[in-house]
Amino acid sequence: MINNQLYKSRYQPIFKRLGSHCVFALIALIVIGGSTRVMEAGLACPDWPLCYGSFLPFSHMNLRVFLEWFHRLDAFLVGILILLKFTLSIIWKKEIPNWLPKTYSLLLFLVIVQGSFGALTVINLLDSYTVTGHLLIAFLLLITTISINQNLENNEIEEPLTWWRLLLFIPLLLTLIQSFIGVRLSSTWSAHVCLSFNKQCLILNTHKLFAFPITFSILLIIAIAIYKRNLLTENWKYLSALIFLLFSQILLGVLSLKTNLKEPIFIIGHQLNASLFIAILTTLIFRNPFTQKGLKHSLNSQMVGINS
Repeated sequence: MINNQLYKSRYQPIFKRLGSHCVFALIALIVIGGSTRVMEAGLACPDWPLCYGSFLPFSHMNLRVFLEWFHRLDAFLVGILILLKFTLSIIWKKEIPNWLPKTYSLLLFLVIVQGSFGALTVINLLDSYTVTGHLLIAFLLLITTISINQNLENNEIEEPLTWWRLLLFIPLLLTLIQSFIGVRLSSTWSAHVCLSFNKQCLILNTHKLFAFPITFSILLIIAIAIYKRNLLTENWKYLSALIFLLFSQILLGVLSLKTNLKEPIFIIGHQLNASLFIAILTTLIFRNPFTQKGLKHSLNSQMVGINS
């Protein structure tokens, strides 16, 4: 039988540390990718995977080339990091949970698909569907990485609340759909056409309308957490961050439209907020809603209710 304590003391911190680095790198990758799109730098490097036939194109370097080059560099580092985690999980597979190597193999597959979409983005000259698929796979990488980290954290805690997970999954799914619409909006130039000529406004209007169900679902989650009290006590940092990101996201969206999408800082901030929003929702879904102390308090409260 596997010595679980050995796994905790020797290997869990290593995978958790690598996983945390991977989360930050993925968020940076998504934001830099958004910056590349906003600054119209997607084709700044006309070839792939190198840039002007070089790993470091000093002679062609400007802001746009730097953004595209740095985006590819970050993607390369993310791939190396995931490959390292997969390799370590194979080496230590006899002393770690069976699900870990399998999940890392999924991550590795997603990285390969992500790299393929990156190449197709250049080859297909920023085709809208290719750009959209490129972003959504990045979000899948982020969600999968966070779920692994949280499952490592949940090693010896009771099974989390299923209804709580399902409730949190609703705004996560809605946010992913809204992100899909947002990329279609920017990659097809529909927003510019709508704001300038009042034509092709369906995508923009749909993107704006999705803010309502997302806002309602988050407020519902906050209300239920307040009602349950112990859920609010144990998760208040994440829930507070969700509220802040929700309203700042709406504000950034409004400012982007008010400035006719001419201020990159608002659009890039909008992309960063979406990434952090997805990251926090995923963390809440896969983490246990109670610590050991909170779990004991919840069980004691239930017992008091039964006895009374």
